[in-house]
Amino acid sequence: MNFKTKLLSFMSEEAYKPLSFRELCRIFDAEKDMKKELLNSLNELEDEGKIIFTRSERYGIPERMNLVVGLIEGNQKGYAFLRPDIKEIPDIFVSPTDMNGAMHGDRVIVRLMKPSIGLKSSEAKVIRILERVNKFVIGTFQRSKNFGFVVPDEKRISHDIFIAKSDFNNAKDDQKVVVKITEWPEKRKNPEGEIIEIVGNSDDTATHINSILKKHKVREEFPKSVIDEAEKIEVEISEEEINKRVDLRQLKIITIDGADAKDLDDAVYVEKVSDDKYKLGVHIADVTHYVKENSKLDKEAVKRGTSIYLADRVIPMLPKILSNGVCSLSPDEDKLTLSVEMIINSKGKVVQYDIFESVIKSYARMTYTDVSDILENNDEKLIEEYKEIVPMFKLMEELSLILRDKRERRGCIDFEFDEAKLELDENGKVKEIKKYERRISNKIIEEFMLICNETIAENMYWANIPFVYRIHEDPETEKISDFNKFIYNFGYIIKGNQELHPKELQNLLKKVKGKKEETVINTMMLRSLKKAIYSSECVGHFGLAADYYCHFTSPIRRYPDLQIHRIIKAFINNKLNENNINKLEERVANIADKSSAMERIADEVERDTNDVRIAEFMLDKIGEKYEGIISSVTSFGVFVELDNTVEGLVHISNIIDDYYQFDSSNHCLIGDRTRRTLKIGDIVKVKVAKVNVAKAEIDFVFIDEESNKN
Repeated sequence: MNFKTKLLSFMSEEAYKPLSFRELCRIFDAEKDMKKELLNSLNELEDEGKIIFTRSERYGIPERMNLVVGLIEGNQKGYAFLRPDIKEIPDIFVSPTDMNGAMHGDRVIVRLMKPSIGLKSSEAKVIRILERVNKFVIGTFQRSKNFGFVVPDEKRISHDIFIAKSDFNNAKDDQKVVVKITEWPEKRKNPEGEIIEIVGNSDDTATHINSILKKHKVREEFPKSVIDEAEKIEVEISEEEINKRVDLRQLKIITIDGADAKDLDDAVYVEKVSDDKYKLGVHIADVTHYVKENSKLDKEAVKRGTSIYLADRVIPMLPKILSNGVCSLSPDEDKLTLSVEMIINSKGKVVQYDIFESVIKSYARMTYTDVSDILENNDEKLIEEYKEIVPMFKLMEELSLILRDKRERRGCIDFEFDEAKLELDENGKVKEIKKYERRISNKIIEEFMLICNETIAENMYWANIPFVYRIHEDPETEKISDFNKFIYNFGYIIKGNQELHPKELQNLLKKVKGKKEETVINTMMLRSLKKAIYSSECVGHFGLAADYYCHFTSPIRRYPDLQIHRIIKAFINNKLNENNINKLEERVANIADKSSAMERIADEVERDTNDVRIAEFMLDKIGEKYEGIISSVTSFGVFVELDNTVEGLVHISNIIDDYYQFDSSNHCLIGDRTRRTLKIGDIVKVKVAKVNVAKAEIDFVFIDEESNKN
């Protein structure tokens, strides 16, 4: 046990009172070199916010001194909420006058001022800023004769940044810029900065895309040292390596992906082994053979966490020489894989499985469209072209339906929300927005990956070694209680607020399918659930109704999968001992946290860049009329989603037939005079009124008011 652990343990004791450095030295019997080690440990704990050094020069635990450590989540109106490090502590309100120069994203210590009363949050004052995160800010430059301001793109930063004339650095009015903060905000004083980069002109869509990437600190280019390391990788597979593995090159293993995919990391094979049993082989690119732990490639992959898929390109987790080349399971090429072969009975139960290193040669690179056309439309030309493997496609469909039925029986929740697919022209502009099709081949691969991930997770759980799980925690009782009150208005109820089984929610989805209230109930249900994350603790996956789950099948594009492969290979080759298991415990916890954070960033980047492109697409459609469905209701208006998934806001100031009040418990707007209600799921007619590409905002107004009345 090191000093840091000892100190935290000692200070957490009930009898502990804040002590000085000299007193701690006496208690720990620290002399000479040990004093230095003790002081270093205290400084590190203080930097981490785990202990506090008071004005009276004494050390203590924040929570025992009416202090809380956490992250500031700002609001454009100036106030903020503290998201405490300790999850059990609810969010804490911080007024604009109590921010003391803290900005959105900063890690701070607050002193509690007022306790929570009823639904009202407790209030606090920032007393120390532990870490500044906004050293560089992206925004729009507003220039005047002798000075200027940068208005941050991040709306949760409430301060505009003052720029002295000497720090304009040739930036022009209304350009997107990167500003380096040179002085932090104080009471009644804005932060100050200097412009260090001009991103581009505000009327250029590419500028807004680049601004989003810079705002989220996306690593677009790989460092030269990483590229150099990738280029030195041996592409040819030696006979010695092949001889160590199970040789599956004789099997007609195939890949099924989107037509434009280049990072092919999973291949599948199915055969029937008896009247009521199938063999399913899932063969995943063995990326860890090429990306060694703590190599330059590996460290860069950890920082990225995941590949990011934009409408016009992919920002990969690994250099393209690996992601699209050496590791990608291209047809007619020998490839190293990590395989899971499962024997599955007619009830969908995995009765036997094996996990092993292998070598494959993909028989065909299939697309979702072609396989679906064979199975759904009996496309004669495709059937003739792939006659050797068409019988396997039919077996795959058969097995996937068995697996899907098993998931449904146990209560898996399957939301079917429409996803947008953006089709670009040769200039990179959106020419069409379609709903993403989930056809039979997509569902086949989905089922095969799910059962493979579950099998791996359960195997590693019972092996009792550190692992990275994909978890979806049970929903909070309060949120489910609120949801229950909401659906009661529609004549529905779910049982088991305290011990809710996902089957209850699955049954509700079935009951509302095809009914007018389907959209509103599906939307509110999704908002009542937590988000799935990575964790070193196996607590199950609520949405999938699975006790064990992980991400194993995409090591080219997700770091948790890569880490998992490393653990599995060490385990099956008996290379784990007590020493590296202890190191692994710390590593998997760190990887889980980092990967969850990078996944959130990737989701935001993909969504935000799509929103900019969609706004650009709607720019020349001002005045056009559409039918849509109300997708969300807020105090400031309603969001309407069109059939092609484009979403816009009808601001409350533009709803002119009445004054409307927001009913938060029923998630609707109610007219004072007409008692007209506007709620999620209502079909409405709208006209495009205004588009702001820079803010990715689309404004609608209602038309044909009579047809919109309930």
